[in-house]
Amino acid sequence: MKILPRQFGVPLALCLALTGRSAAQPAGTPENANATPPAAAKETAAAAIPRIRDEGLNRSQVMATLSHLTDVIGPRLTGSPGLRRASAWSRDQFTSWGLANAHLEPWGPFGRGWTLRRFSAQVIAPQSIPLIAFPKAWSPGLGAQPLESEVVHVDIKKSEDFELYRGKLRGLVVLDGAVVEMKVGFDPLANRRTEANLLALANAGEGASSAARPSSSGATSSFATPEGRAAMVILPSKYQFFADEGVALLLQPSRQGESGTLFTASATVYPTRGRTPDPAPAGRGTKKGGDSGKKSSAPGGRPIRPAQVWKADAPPIIPQVTVAAEHYNRLVRMTQRGEKLRVAVELQADYHTDDLMEANVLAEIPGSDRADEVVMLGAHLDSWHSGTGATDNAAGSAVVMEAVRILQALELKPRRTIRVALWTGEEQGLLGSKAYVASHFGEIKAPATTSAAGEPDPFAIPARNPVGPVVQKPGYRQLSAYFNLDNGGGKIRGVYLQGNEAVRPLFRDWLKPFRDLGAETVSFASTGSTDHVSFDAIGLPGFQFIQDNLEYWTRTHHANMDVYDRVIAEDLKQAAVIMATFVYHTAMRDEILPRKPAPAAPAPTTTAAAGVP
Repeated sequence: MKILPRQFGVPLALCLALTGRSAAQPAGTPENANATPPAAAKETAAAAIPRIRDEGLNRSQVMATLSHLTDVIGPRLTGSPGLRRASAWSRDQFTSWGLANAHLEPWGPFGRGWTLRRFSAQVIAPQSIPLIAFPKAWSPGLGAQPLESEVVHVDIKKSEDFELYRGKLRGLVVLDGAVVEMKVGFDPLANRRTEANLLALANAGEGASSAARPSSSGATSSFATPEGRAAMVILPSKYQFFADEGVALLLQPSRQGESGTLFTASATVYPTRGRTPDPAPAGRGTKKGGDSGKKSSAPGGRPIRPAQVWKADAPPIIPQVTVAAEHYNRLVRMTQRGEKLRVAVELQADYHTDDLMEANVLAEIPGSDRADEVVMLGAHLDSWHSGTGATDNAAGSAVVMEAVRILQALELKPRRTIRVALWTGEEQGLLGSKAYVASHFGEIKAPATTSAAGEPDPFAIPARNPVGPVVQKPGYRQLSAYFNLDNGGGKIRGVYLQGNEAVRPLFRDWLKPFRDLGAETVSFASTGSTDHVSFDAIGLPGFQFIQDNLEYWTRTHHANMDVYDRVIAEDLKQAAVIMATFVYHTAMRDEILPRKPAPAAPAPTTTAAAGVP
């Protein structure tokens, strides 16, 4: 639906005076003869809540939706046939429920898709050891026949280590990296938010953000030490060295997870030697005699960034497989004790390059007297590939689908149009929601990053959340709010205000009917790393709900155990009811939700002079 700019029949100052709005508050649709009076709209919304609750808790379809997305369709990697199948099915499901304008809206180009066709890995000598392992996404295959090869352990931590392995790796399978330190975990893998945690969130003040994710297991990241950080700096050189030495396959440990749970995402690719920038000046970056003879730093000693492996022009890479930490550690210890290991690995995968575009899924419940204004809810439909993407984020997708199903089944007539979105490309950087927001609402024109000499800096890393003036599209003033769900399968415990204090009394009131279901916390804190950020970044009200962690950070997030069985049905039912309630309240208000003050425009960014890291 194309949203047209609103026309005013009287001067703006007079409109503001008559409505009681401030100039900073975006205006709503002018009143018309059929508008619902504010008190009546509030009463109508309140009266609908028991019906929403009854439908969502007693006649829910949320688990059936989840099962189809996870069990039937399975992994939904961005660009893959699995995601396209899920997108088409979701669009058709919206249509079957009676929603209007259900469609796929392309964005991109994204890049190439990837599908795993066959995979198995086991040690075949001196004994048989089937391995818990999974290829990294976009890893190339090994050919039509399984690879059988000797295994060698390589642990390169500093530049001088390259010479230890030069000329010794061609055609071999490499155990890449140190063992993962494992500790017996005495804390439960699953948890719900405690009263103390919720109180801390409720008391959060200005500048607060949601707490960092808890420790996921007994595993300790190798990058948590100075030695580990030094190893990270030479990663580009290490990958180039493995390529030059003719390594057949990299087996890399899961740095997170325990008891056979492994966490994996995309394969790593760095620019090839010919695309690598000049080395740092003397005294900066790499040291003499190291880094395999390849260039690994941008000017000023800044590490080279990994390339995007899904891009159609990504350079060739060595196949990469993630191995569960316990299995990886055993293989390393065996090699250290002199055992000569051989493995057999079958890995067949396809790249999909026929269509480099992706698409979001959109559908609507049309509004009435304020139909040109929009309330949005959404979740990302794409997932990683080792599980079936149940908690990240088929659960969120199933909940938002169920929320609009509830509203449609009850034949509620919202004043504003309710638009549901299932985003794609979230796991690669919120790509689908960013593209949609830029197309329909606006985008930030951040100042260019330049070098000290005033030239564009080709090595500057773009900010994840750039700050600058917003170039508004016609729809900018028509969006009331966007509500997101993407923190696992846990029930809703409240909502992050994202620094928007003006909505606190509204959200607190809307949560009151759900105190018995454990949802009542309103936190000033901001949270990130999911699709509401695309809206919030340009000054639009975008909100993510506070959820119970359950096993999200310990067993399911980007893991092989992210499957249907790790989801609790009652939690998803509760979440769908609350999302439907928030959306309906927002759609029935006389005014759109208040917005935060616009941030000040930043000065242009200048990077350090060459030779300064």
